Amino acid sequence: MNTFGKVAVMFGGSSAEREVSLRSGTAVLNALQQAGVNAVAFDPAEQPLTALMNDVKADRVFIVLHGRGGEDGTMQGALQLLGLPYTGSGVLGSALAMDKIRCKRLFVAQNLPTAPFAVVHNDTLDYAGLLAELGGKVMVKPANEGSSIGMSAAVNAAELEQAIAAALQYDSEILVERWINGREFTIAILGDTVLPIVEMRTPRAFYDYEAKYQANSTEYLCPAPLTAGQTAAMQHDALAAFKAVGASGWGRVDLMLNEQGEHFLLEVNTVPGMTEKSLVPMAAKAAGLNFSELVLRILQQTQTPEQQSATAVQGE
Repeated sequence: MNTFGKVAVMFGGSSAEREVSLRSGTAVLNALQQAGVNAVAFDPAEQPLTALMNDVKADRVFIVLHGRGGEDGTMQGALQLLGLPYTGSGVLGSALAMDKIRCKRLFVAQNLPTAPFAVVHNDTLDYAGLLAELGGKVMVKPANEGSSIGMSAAVNAAELEQAIAAALQYDSEILVERWINGREFTIAILGDTVLPIVEMRTPRAFYDYEAKYQANSTEYLCPAPLTAGQTAAMQHDALAAFKAVGASGWGRVDLMLNEQGEHFLLEVNTVPGMTEKSLVPMAAKAAGLNFSELVLRILQQTQTPEQQSATAVQGE
């Protein structure tokens, strides 16, 4: 696997999702090393980026940073300035996907299905009026956080005021979205390939941080029990959403299916969780790719077509 040179697996960082990133990055690092890749750990919260060039002497970077500073285009821009190839989406795709509000506006512009929403910048507003406008129950989300951090539901004016105040601790721009009663799904994308759909089932109010990382009660079904028509339509719109925000390489699109059988796009994740039990590895496994094969496929995207061809020949 010398064709990759020295690979810096970048994880940790200083975002609210640091702990999740540490777990994801460790899994990726171990898989690459076991596959014979010269991979080393790099935590940008503990080392300056210039160390990638001066001390580590990295040839490319596998980004496993979640949240701000790693998934929002800033790290991608810095690596481009350093001249280092990196995994996943570029600067624009990363920045747009990270911003849930810009994502929603792009979905609307492309006529892709997404729930009605409002944008809030402060906590002085007509809470009852906003609730009524959005159907009486809403989901409140900071515009630029992941892993369901800062998210909460509201069914009355007092709850909405509290939810917005909580979300404002994470961001100055808040998305208030009509609540969708129904099933939750995610669709992983690898290159131009849409992987099998995963359904997440939790007894909690929604698929929140605890359901994702702490609870033992969350169920995962992959491939999701859907009709062929539902599967095709959801996969089509997931890929369209991924491309609409300019994402590339690999990622995940979250969506819901309501009780009337209509699906709605929620958001695009450009550096989703990558522990062995995460959703992208689960979808890849259903498509016949083990964890090691998945991380190598993602890493291979950092190469030129000529390098990719040489790697493929080596692996045969």
